[in-house]
Amino acid sequence: MAYLLGISRWIDAVNDRLGRLANWSVLLACLISAGNAMSRYAFDLSSNAWLEVQWYLFSAVVMLGASHTLRMNEHVRVDILYMQLSERGKEWLDLIGTVVFLLPTMAVIAWFSWPFFVESWAIQEVSTNAGGLTRWPVKLLLPLGFTLVALQGVSEIIKRAAALHGDVRYVTHYARPVQ
Repeated sequence: MAYLLGISRWIDAVNDRLGRLANWSVLLACLISAGNAMSRYAFDLSSNAWLEVQWYLFSAVVMLGASHTLRMNEHVRVDILYMQLSERGKEWLDLIGTVVFLLPTMAVIAWFSWPFFVESWAIQEVSTNAGGLTRWPVKLLLPLGFTLVALQGVSEIIKRAAALHGDVRYVTHYARPVQ
């Protein structure tokens, strides 16, 4: 179990770094958006590339931040049953839900999004907008992001299994969103 927990810590560390990158992408997208608006209204200068960079950064926020959100236990869940369970019950529900629903779904989406990226790479797809950017980098975020969520799911399975086995203590705290 120690070896598996080491793998889990490595996956967590990768997704923590990518989560920080996603956070910085939010700030960068806001700065680019503000700068683009200022240059457009103040100097009548603009480019579709600036709009597309914002779109790319938003894609990075979502696709790189999703795995970190799962790691932090801040993802959306149906909490009708979850809030009523004991810690051990929550661990079992998280484990089963991740194995039965999360991993297969992420694997299928990553698998089917890969050709979408490969085709864009093969033809060196460029935006049809004047001054637009190359499209394959943002399309790579799809299989990458879903693979990262699947890997984080593996990490969560390891942690829940270790907690159920009694090797570690895992806090299943989940703050219900304000309605």
